[in-house]
Order: sequence, then structure tokens, then C-alpha cells
Amino acid sequence: MMLAYGLFVFGLHTLAYSEFQRQMAWRHPTASRVGERPTSQYVGPDVETITLPGTLHPGIAGARINLDILEAMADAGDAWPLIDGASGKIYGAYKIVRFEHTGSVHFADGTPRKIDFTLTLQREPDDAAQLGTIDAALLALI
Repeated sequence: MMLAYGLFVFGLHTLAYSEFQRQMAWRHPTASRVGERPTSQYVGPDVETITLPGTLHPGIAGARINLDILEAMADAGDAWPLIDGASGKIYGAYKIVRFEHTGSVHFADGTPRKIDFTLTLQREPDDAAQLGTIDAALLALI
């Protein structure tokens, strides 16, 4: 297991990402002062995102249904816990805010042999995160 996002497990048999990109920032707004340089004040963390690019090779490693499961989770709009598979580190609760995928190297019927994807997750505030629920539509895909 590489990473768990709610009940979805990233791995070679489901969906493997090639990179784990974490973007974090902190807010330091400034205030102008007469005759002096502006001063700043730390007011807390800013938006945190995680980007997971990768390639799916249906039939070799993973299946197209895994993209459909993540799309259903994104459509629900819920936040899910994100947990590192190697260390068990809990990153927090994240929502899917962007999901791109591009099929290439097609079979004669148009089915792609290779699907490049990029999944972007955005962290929810710890005090406002509500964990997602599994609905019937998502269960039908599993």
C-alpha cells in the first residue's frame, strides 16, 4: 500500500502514482507604516495541497474502474483522511479539487492502453473536516 485516501488504497494493483507533491504555505500579511518598512504578522497556515501524478496501464497494473471510484469520491465533495502507507503518517482530511486524465496508445476499439492522470487534493481545516460517507453509487463501483 502506497497511500490510503479514505477507503481507496493507492498501490500497484489499483492506481500507482509516480510522485507525491505536497505544497504548503503560511500567511504573513503586511501592514504599511509611515517612514518605516512594512511590518508583517504571522496569522497561520495557508491552503495545503497534495498532487499525485501517475500512469495507469489497464490490464497490466490497475484497472480503469479505479479512476471511476475516485471520480465518484470527488463528485460527493466529501473530505477523506489521507494516510501514508509506509509510515502510517496521517496528513489530515482532504477533498479532491481537480482530477485530470489522458488516454493514449489506444486499442482498435478506442480503449486506451495507457492513462496518465493527475489528482489534486486540498486539505480541509482540522476543525471543519467532515469525513466522507459511502453512498450507493460509490458502492456500485467497488
